[in-house]
Amino acid sequence: MKRVTINTNYVGLVFKKGKLKNVLTEGTYWLGFGEDIMVYDMGKEYFFTLAELEVLLMNNDFVNLVHIVEVADNELALVYRNNNFKSVLTAGKHAIWKGLSTYTFKKVNISNIEIDANIDRNLLEKALLVNYIRAYKVESYEKALLFIDGNFEKVIDAGNYLYWKNATTISVLKTDMRQLNMEIIGQEILTKDKAQLRINFSIQYKVVDIIKALLENKEFEKQLYITMQLALRESIGLMTFDELMESREKIAAQVMDLTTAKAEDLGVKLTNCGVKDIILPGDVKEIMNQVLIAEKRAQANIITRREETASTRSLLNTAKLMEDNAMLYKLKEMEYVEKIAEKINTISLSGSGQIVDQLKQIFVK
Repeated sequence: MKRVTINTNYVGLVFKKGKLKNVLTEGTYWLGFGEDIMVYDMGKEYFFTLAELEVLLMNNDFVNLVHIVEVADNELALVYRNNNFKSVLTAGKHAIWKGLSTYTFKKVNISNIEIDANIDRNLLEKALLVNYIRAYKVESYEKALLFIDGNFEKVIDAGNYLYWKNATTISVLKTDMRQLNMEIIGQEILTKDKAQLRINFSIQYKVVDIIKALLENKEFEKQLYITMQLALRESIGLMTFDELMESREKIAAQVMDLTTAKAEDLGVKLTNCGVKDIILPGDVKEIMNQVLIAEKRAQANIITRREETASTRSLLNTAKLMEDNAMLYKLKEMEYVEKIAEKINTISLSGSGQIVDQLKQIFVK
């Protein structure tokens, strides 16, 4: 004989030779020979195997102490204890102790991907449900295409999208709807007169039709790159080197004309494009520098000749005025004497008094 005590909110299952013989609730009991007891806390969840549960359910006392929840293969059961979410039950038969807590159960059908609106969205972010949920996030600057079992379903805007995880295949393709930039770098191109150049080209574009961009075209960005690359080669191939250097801004306009319609077929709108850099080979660059130096020297020579001509003309005009006006001639002499005197610190005179008379003759008529 063995004495056992069952506390409040506990239950004891008495087995004899592997069979449930008795169910003991709060109190003190004596066990007979060959009897074993398993004590359970009714405040905790225990998961019995299906075989164990089928045997236990044959005892009415046990049935009265548990909630029996049967969950189909295409269902989940959400368990609430005292109105608070507690756990998730998957397919099968489950027994939960009644105890001192109040339990409620909500079954959800997961054969459809859509989640019922009456399920609190806050629960779907809890760790217990994460494994049963597929989540997709579309940012505020994005749009996306929803595919179900490989079939296009609809365009979805910014937001968080949650679906049940089941046998249905779901995929979401997203693209950025903001203005984007593309660089075409280091393109080696021959001009019409066979001059080899390297071009860096920049493009600004925006996706305006997501269905064309993602559904009707594969890798639309690569296609846009190739389209712009070919248009750039075509435009530059029609220009000579001199034409290119004199009017490089025309390249952007020509490329835009050639690619606008093709870009629209890709679901893209071109907003701007232009040449960033024209890189010349070493020998061409040296020749260009020599041409530039020669041009600048020629311009400098022209300016020098123009200044010399203007100076000579000014001297001629001055000479004519002095020829007609003796006083002006005398003033000019005094001006030069003054300039000479500014550079002389000391004057030494030698000779007779005739030097003073000679100086008077210079300054006095």
